[in-house]
Amino acid sequence: MTDTTTLPGAVRSPAPRITGPADLRGLSRGALDELARELRARLVEAVGRTGGHLGSNLGVVELTVALHRVFRSPHDRVVFDTGHQSYVHKMLTGRADGFADLRREGGLSGYPSRAESPHDLVENSHASTALSYADGLARAARLRGEHDRHVVAVVGDGALTGGMAWEALNNLGGLDHPVVVVLNDNGRSYAPTAGAVGRHLATLRAGGGGGVFAAFGLAYLGPVDGHDVARVEEALAAAKALGRPVVVHCVTEKGKGHPPAENDPVDHLHAVSAPSASRGPGWTSVFGRHLLVLADRHPDLVCLTAAMPHPTGLTAFAEAFPDRVLDTGIAEQHTVTCAAGLAMGGLRPVVAVYSTFLTRAADQVLMDVALHRLPVTFVLDRAGVTGEDGPSHHGAWDLALLRGVPGMRVAAPRDGARLRELLDEAVADDGPTAVRFPKGVVGADVAAVDRLGRVDVLHRPSRRDVLLVTVGGLASDGVAAAVALAGEGIGVTVCDPRWVTPVDPAVVALAAEHRVVVCVEDGVRGGGVGEAVAGALREAGLSRRIRVLGLPGDFLPHGSRADILRMHDLDAAGIARTVARFLPGWTS
Repeated sequence: MTDTTTLPGAVRSPAPRITGPADLRGLSRGALDELARELRARLVEAVGRTGGHLGSNLGVVELTVALHRVFRSPHDRVVFDTGHQSYVHKMLTGRADGFADLRREGGLSGYPSRAESPHDLVENSHASTALSYADGLARAARLRGEHDRHVVAVVGDGALTGGMAWEALNNLGGLDHPVVVVLNDNGRSYAPTAGAVGRHLATLRAGGGGGVFAAFGLAYLGPVDGHDVARVEEALAAAKALGRPVVVHCVTEKGKGHPPAENDPVDHLHAVSAPSASRGPGWTSVFGRHLLVLADRHPDLVCLTAAMPHPTGLTAFAEAFPDRVLDTGIAEQHTVTCAAGLAMGGLRPVVAVYSTFLTRAADQVLMDVALHRLPVTFVLDRAGVTGEDGPSHHGAWDLALLRGVPGMRVAAPRDGARLRELLDEAVADDGPTAVRFPKGVVGADVAAVDRLGRVDVLHRPSRRDVLLVTVGGLASDGVAAAVALAGEGIGVTVCDPRWVTPVDPAVVALAAEHRVVVCVEDGVRGGGVGEAVAGALREAGLSRRIRVLGLPGDFLPHGSRADILRMHDLDAAGIARTVARFLPGWTS
């Protein structure tokens, strides 16, 4: 075997080709170093073209190579926490050719995917879960008599700020089955690792012994240079031989080997976007700028984030008001209940979180905030269809979830002007509120022709056939559909409720003027705004045909936001087709 390596699809073509983990085990040190360089080059080239997680994957190249040399995946179970650090794993398990279509419809997922490979077990991209999966997998192997099967959990230091990780450690410490916890310690999640966990790991990096892990009953090996394949391999082999739960502490550098990532002061190019022709401010930046205005108006306003100050738009606020922002780490449940405590203490908390991650704190929203009728505002970024990050990142459930929370008011701005307006109203409210908006560039403002109650009327023809109720950023497509249908003799009034739940009486009054009602939302149909409107009409004794156009109750695949919306008739053409077909007596 030569000292040169290549991956399928690489520019060079020397042998041997790495088509699976077994190909790694006979390579020399020189060949491994060359492979690491090639992996980094492929990551930079592929992710720069398609978008995705870059810095986190650059940091685990040698660690992942060593892992697959020591353990026999898929017989040995390898679980990646969060999964955004799994690109190298994918390349080494026969999927290097697929990176040309990473995160595109029909291509490789940006996270582990059970449908792609038997080497992928867990595809959930929510953090702090790997140790619990590992605990369950190890117990299952023991009960099934599979004593030669090891379980490996690759977990970042950022994920250790989440409570589930410590619940799992509490149970792993009493287990006698071989579980190896590979701690990828780069000092960060998106931002520097928050709180006491970060400080404790710094002590361990300085040679402080097994620390809290030993206290939990786990063996501890390290710290190890995570960019030295031989050192990591030696530590993993020693951990494997112990036959009991053990932490292998690997110190890595996020963005390693790519100077733009190494020198990026924000998050070491944690994630990069594909090249795009889109221009204009994003929803997140509009929120972040207006937050500074609100902070001046409301000296009691404070902000919280679960390890994501930059992605949720809090960077400028944190720089201007460092004492009024709290990064809790990846701990959404604690974040929400801490916000409840801040509100009880006389402040006005704003919790900035991705829509998909709010579901992790459903009980806290319900029982800690809403039960006490506290003025906490949840700002839900990436609501609805997010696109390329796939099933676990789509924010499709927030409307259905929050609709059932007593006293909760939910706003969905259609444009930048309404985002600022609704934030003003939310922060001034004396009870729980949420403001949700999608990922991407904010479109042009959509002017209203009238306002009834809190509801904006966006298009109102003389003929009153259909009331089209649009949610948030789908308003512009709704207006475009109404204009198109006017050319076919169909009169469509378009309204934007602004506050989508509870249903404003003005929506019911508008429905009474029309033959049918169609609701368009970028959340799941079951339990969403459309069902809320239907319920309000029934309670008012108003009999109208109503159609809800939204997302199915399935997990949606990855792909572009525009393509997924179009697939579900949530673009202007799809809305127009749906409205026309639903109107009694209409024929094309």
